[in-house]
Amino acid sequence: MSHLHFFFQDIVSGKRPTAVQIASPNHRYGSNFGDMFMADDPLTVRADRRSKIIGRAQGVYGFASQENVALLMAINYVFTKGKYNGSSITIIGRNPPMQKVREMPIVGGTGLFRFARGYALAHTVWSNPQGDASVEYHVYVHHY
Repeated sequence: MSHLHFFFQDIVSGKRPTAVQIASPNHRYGSNFGDMFMADDPLTVRADRRSKIIGRAQGVYGFASQENVALLMAINYVFTKGKYNGSSITIIGRNPPMQKVREMPIVGGTGLFRFARGYALAHTVWSNPQGDASVEYHVYVHHY
C-alpha cells in the first residue's frame, strides 16, 4: 500500500480559474444543486498554492444534493513529477465539503497505479467566499 500526501488547489474566481462552471439548471432550488464544474486543478506539495506542483486534478464535479452541500466527484489525479510521474488515480464518489474530513473511493488508476483500489481522506485547509479552496489529501492506495 502506498500513502500519498498532497494539496488540491481549486480556484473558481479571478482571471485564471482552474475550475469553471460548465452547467447550471434552468431553475434554482435554493441551493447549488445541479451546478457542474470542469477542473484542471494543480496538486501541490504544500497548502500554499504557489508551492511546487506535482500533478493535476482533472475531471468534473457537481452539486448532487438538494438538501445539503454534497459534491459528486469524478476526477483523475495525474502526477507529473517524482516517483509517480505519468501515473494517475481516479476518484469517483460523494464529497460533502462541509464535513471536516471526507472519505472517497479510489476506483482505478494508470501507470504505477494500474488496478488501484483504496481511499482518499480530504480536509479543507482554507476556503474563501468566492469558492476557492485548498484541500489536503491523504491517499491510501493498493496497486501492482
